[in-house]
Amino acid sequence: MSSILVTGGAGYIGSHVVRQLGERGESVHVLDNLSTGFRSAVLHGTLVVGDTADTALVSKLLESRRIESVLHFAAHVVVPESVADPLKYYRNNTCATRNLIECCVRAGVRHVIFSSTAAVYGIPPGGVASEDTPTVPINPYGLSKLMSEWMLRDAATAHPLRFVALRYFNVAGADPGGRIGQSTPQATHLIKAACEHAVGKRNHVAIFGTDYDTPDGTGVRDYIHVEDLAAAHLQALDYLRKGGTSTTLNCGYGEGLSVREVLDEVARASGRELKITEAPRRAGDPPQLVAEADRIREVLSWEPRHRDLAGIVGSALAWEQRLLRQPMT
Repeated sequence: MSSILVTGGAGYIGSHVVRQLGERGESVHVLDNLSTGFRSAVLHGTLVVGDTADTALVSKLLESRRIESVLHFAAHVVVPESVADPLKYYRNNTCATRNLIECCVRAGVRHVIFSSTAAVYGIPPGGVASEDTPTVPINPYGLSKLMSEWMLRDAATAHPLRFVALRYFNVAGADPGGRIGQSTPQATHLIKAACEHAVGKRNHVAIFGTDYDTPDGTGVRDYIHVEDLAAAHLQALDYLRKGGTSTTLNCGYGEGLSVREVLDEVARASGRELKITEAPRRAGDPPQLVAEADRIREVLSWEPRHRDLAGIVGSALAWEQRLLRQPMT
């Protein structure tokens, strides 16, 4: 069995992928600096505390653990923060990824699966993006990820390295078994924030922008359950192991939901009336961003199993209730 390195594997999405890899018996090694991740979220494999910017550490891990495949999640992901502090995002997301790619090339790593984002599209025509939609990011977060995609593409052209870049839309929900979920303090993701309010951790939930050209004036997004997203990574790994060529794929359901629709579902699931405040639009937020997601089904034979909003919200709410009883460490 070949070994896998998961960077950022103690974080929200990475930990779900590590869990699924471990459950099918893969040899997993996790590299995480624990700036936003948690030791207790790593349910399988071995955890090394460190940073992808540390060339000596990354090179030692790749060689000593005989790593064949790297799944790269380590990144900063908050759009408003990227607007306020762009150099932080270019340092951590872009420069550290360049370091990781160089180490992979030197160590002869065969496969890389890269955690990218729909933010690379900016504001696509009609609010719907396919993989062929022009990439015009409107915030440093999206640009930091797009530059990483370019570096990976060029490295794979020059070296015997193949990759899959997965462009995430809005990830939400938690492990249906209640073992792991999104635990980042002061998270900005809508469903996370709304569920925290529903269990009493926040005194309100905010809508940023009510004057968009959308059916109810609030932003529209394509929400994907973290379990389905994690499964896409395992299928991408299988695809590369079978000789698949490098590719970039959208990860979404192709269904747009407004902020108000999501908040209505959180209120219904929690049985609580939410205190909602309205605020101006946030810098870097597009009005609508929905996936055209046919290609991932064709290339990876990916079929989502958790696509209903009620299930996504229900798992996120159950996770927040669990955190009240037992915080992550």
